[in-house]
This record gives sequence, structure tokens and C-alpha cells, in this order.
Amino acid sequence: MEYTHYVGVRFKSVGKIYYFSTNLKMDALERVVVETVRGLELGEAVSQPKPLEELNLDAELKPIIRLATKDDIRNAAHNQEKAKTALETCKEIVKKHGLDMHLVHCEYTLDSTKVIFMYVSDDRVDFRELLKELASVFKCRIELRQIGPRDKSKIVGGLGTCGLPLCCSTFLGEFDGVSINMAKNQMLAINIDKISGACGRLMCCLKYEDDIYTKEKKRFPKVGHRIHFNGKNYKVTSLNVLNDQVKLEADGEVISVDVNQLHWNKEGKGKNNGAKDERSA
Repeated sequence: MEYTHYVGVRFKSVGKIYYFSTNLKMDALERVVVETVRGLELGEAVSQPKPLEELNLDAELKPIIRLATKDDIRNAAHNQEKAKTALETCKEIVKKHGLDMHLVHCEYTLDSTKVIFMYVSDDRVDFRELLKELASVFKCRIELRQIGPRDKSKIVGGLGTCGLPLCCSTFLGEFDGVSINMAKNQMLAINIDKISGACGRLMCCLKYEDDIYTKEKKRFPKVGHRIHFNGKNYKVTSLNVLNDQVKLEADGEVISVDVNQLHWNKEGKGKNNGAKDERSA
């Protein structure tokens, strides 16, 4: 069958969007049944179908199998309850085998032919015997998926240092790369404890304002530059990009000046470019 449209489907309230082809008519937030690498799954359309040519993909998309029926929705709700029991059962079996792994979450496929257990572990785990016992207990295919600390925080949730629910569990569909250079770019104190999130990794929010800082800092002199201001030669000691303030220091005197009151040689390189400005405050 030739498909003319595609639709984005999300499987979790805050999750990655996957694309599927379709000829079906549907509204945003309508439930659909699709086949993924895990098996049959219930998802939610994030929009109405759009023309397939707009997506501009080389790979062929898997089709949406059907709009979800009442039975599909009922089965999915039942599977969620089964998963809670399965998780506790698996924890007991893991403990019995003495394995160094922390189970975090459990999910069934829509048709209950497969159960997925997600876990975190610092080391490689030999769970061959565990798999045999789990298959014997649950009578279906078993997948043990190791996840990272960021994925764990997304699943478990919690509060960030800001006092608000974690970004990853409330609105971040995917994780972006975050580097220590982003903290440096925003002139934050490099205290790993203070710039790390609940997952122990660098906070995702370090990325939110990084582009703004990169753009706005072009209007500022570099820290260490010498600037002649109001008849005196000062050294730039710090910047407050959001407030347009530049801190200047000379002979024990420290002043804060609006960046728009300063002129300097923007082409100069190094910490001392010899730029001067006689403009007064």
C-alpha cells in the first residue's frame, strides 16, 4: 500500500516523537496502535497527518496499524498495573541472584508478548541466569535494558535545585548535549556539585541560555582587557551580560559601568589591547 501522509507519535507524555506513515484521518492527541522494534505499542498522535513529502526522508516509515480501540486502551491500562507487579517480582529475583543492578521501570508491549525491564548499573551485568528465570516466571519474551542516569531521572522524576520539577520529566522530549564549556561561557563558578542535576550529570538548563550568552557577549569587552574610561585606565574584571554591566578595577577602585558607555578595540586580541575611550559616565 502506498501512503500519502505521516504523523508524529509519542509513547510517553514527555518522550521522543517518532514518525509513522498513514492514510488514516485522525486528530491530534488521538491514540493509535503501531509496531515498533519492541512490538505492538499504544501511542498518541501529536498532530493531524501531514503530507509525506514535507518530511523529506529517504528511509521508508512504518505505517500506523490502526486507530486505538476501547479494547486497546483497556489493555494498555491493564498492562500498566501488571508492570508494577512484574517490577516488584523482578526485584526479588535480582536480589536472589545477587546481581549489582538497580531496577527502575517496567513496561509491557500492548499485546503482552514482551516485557521490558529497565535498570541502571555501574558495571557490566551477567544476567543470563536471570533471563532464564524471568522467562519462566512471565511466560513471554524478556528484554533487560540498561539505561543511564539521565534516563533514570526522567522516569523517576523529582525536584531540581531551582525547586521546580525536573525539566526532563516535565517537558524535555530528548536530551541535548551539555558541556562544561557552556557553564564557562555563562561565567558560572565551576563547582560541579552546583551545576549538576539530580542525575549527577551537568544540568540540562545550562543549554537554555548558552546561545544568548554567546550572542550577547559579542557586545562586551573580554575579561582582562584594558579600557580607558572617565580619564582613568581600568582592567575588565567581570561581566554581567544579562544586566549589561561591566565591572572595572584600577588601583583598588572597583566600579560597575553600563556596557553601552564603553568603547574599545573589538579587533584587538589578547588581554591588553591598549584600547582607550575618553567617554565619561
